[in-house]
Amino acid sequence: MRGIEYRGLSRIEGPVVVTERSCNVGFNEVVAVYDRNEGRRLGRVIDLSKDYAAIQIFGSNTGLSTEDARVEFLNRPMEMRVGPGLLGRIFNGLGEPIDGYSNIFSSTRLDVNGLPINPYARIYPRDFIQTGVSAIDGMNTLIRGQKLPIFSGNGLPHNRLAAQIVRQAKILNSDESFVVVFCAMGVKYDVARFFLDDFEKSGVLSNVVVFLSLADAPSLERLIAPRCALTAAEYLAYHQDMHVLVVLTDMTNYCEALREVSSIRGEVPSRKGYPGYLYSDLASLYERAGKINDSNGSITQIPILTMPNDDISHPIPDLSGYITEGQIVLDRELSQKGVYPPVAGLPSLSRLMKDGIGPGMTREDHKDVSSQLFAAYSKVKQVRNLSSIIGEEELSAGDKQYLKFGEKFEQTFLSQGETENRSIDRTLDLGWSSLTEIPREDLLRIKREFIDKYFEPNLKTEE
Repeated sequence: MRGIEYRGLSRIEGPVVVTERSCNVGFNEVVAVYDRNEGRRLGRVIDLSKDYAAIQIFGSNTGLSTEDARVEFLNRPMEMRVGPGLLGRIFNGLGEPIDGYSNIFSSTRLDVNGLPINPYARIYPRDFIQTGVSAIDGMNTLIRGQKLPIFSGNGLPHNRLAAQIVRQAKILNSDESFVVVFCAMGVKYDVARFFLDDFEKSGVLSNVVVFLSLADAPSLERLIAPRCALTAAEYLAYHQDMHVLVVLTDMTNYCEALREVSSIRGEVPSRKGYPGYLYSDLASLYERAGKINDSNGSITQIPILTMPNDDISHPIPDLSGYITEGQIVLDRELSQKGVYPPVAGLPSLSRLMKDGIGPGMTREDHKDVSSQLFAAYSKVKQVRNLSSIIGEEELSAGDKQYLKFGEKFEQTFLSQGETENRSIDRTLDLGWSSLTEIPREDLLRIKREFIDKYFEPNLKTEE
C-alpha cells in the first residue's frame, strides 16, 4: 500500500530534513525521500511536532532541494527480510545485500527495532561455552546467553581475540555448533577484510551472517547496522532454534554516531557530549541477548569497544559495564610484554561465571582454582609495586616466590598461540602448574581434597 506523499521540504540540515507531517506518522517510521531526478533514499522519523516531522536520511543529502524533493511516509517501521538463506550472506548496515547476490528468498520481514523480552520468559544462562582461551575459560567464563564485552584500546589485538573466539567457541559436552552474526560499524576496510578472510580460512563463513557499515559509509548507517544484525540473530535463534554468537565491533563508533545525531537535533548534551539517553540506547541493543522459553536457541553477545585513551571510566565502557554481565579488559602493559591475548587479570570479570562452572559443567576444582589465581595475581601486583620502590633484592623470600608465580602465570597460563585451542582441563592444569610457585600454605581458597588431588601431582611434575 502506497503511503502519504508530500512535496517540498521546510529545512535541510545535514542528514536531517524537516517536512510537513501526516496525522498518522509515528516515531521510527520509514520514509522514502526522492530528489528531482527521482533518486530514492530511505530515512526514518526521529522527531515530531504538531505540524512537522524531522527525518534522518541514511545517506547523503546531495541533490535534495527544499522545492523539488518529495517525501513519502511508508506507514511501517524499518524492517528486514529474514529467512534460512541468511547464512553465508554479506549485507550493508541497512540490511541490503552487498555480496553480488539478490535479496534472500523469503516473505518474512521483522522490525529491526525488535521487541522487549518479557523478563518472565527469560531462562537464566547456565551453559558453559569453551572458547579455548585460558584467560577467558579459566577466570572469566563465557556462558551461553550472556553478554560479555571486550574492553580494548587502539592497537591492541581485540580483533584477533574475537576471531579466535568465533573459530573455537563451542558448548561443552554438546555437538551443537554456533552460527555467527558479525556486525562492523565504522571500521576500516582492512579490519573488515581481516574478519572475512579469517572466517573463510577457518571454514566458518557458510555459518556467518555479516553486516558491514564501513568507515566511508554514512555515519547514520551505524545506528541501524547493529539493529539489523540483532534482528537476524533473533530470527536464527528464536525461529530456527540455533545458538547464535553475535560480535559487534566497534561500539565506540556506534556511540560517536549517536552523539553526532544528538548534536544535529540540538539535544542537551550529557557526559562528554553524549546524549543523556546513551544508557537506555545501549541497553536496547545489549538486552537483545539471552535465552527464552519455548525456544531451544540462544543469543550470546560479544560487543567490542575501544576505550578512548584507555580510560575505563569513559562513558561508553562505564555504561556498558552496568548493562552487561562483566567485561574482558585487554591490558597494554601485557601486550607490550608479548603476552597474547593480553587479558588483564584483575579488571576482567564474568558475573555469570559462578553458575556455569563446577561438577557436571566444567571440573570440580574450577571455582577454587579461579579464586586462588585471582588472589595470587592480586598479591603479585602489590609485590611489583613494592619492588619498584625498594628494589627486588630487598624483597622477602615469600614475595620473590610471588614474582616467579606472576611471570609463570603470564607466560604459560595467560599467553597462548592464536590458533591454540585449549580444553578446560588443560586450562585448569596450567592454573595448578602456575600455583606450584607459591607456598602450599598460601592456598587458602582451595579445598584440601583438591590440593591433594591436583596440586601435589603438579608439584612433583615441576620438580
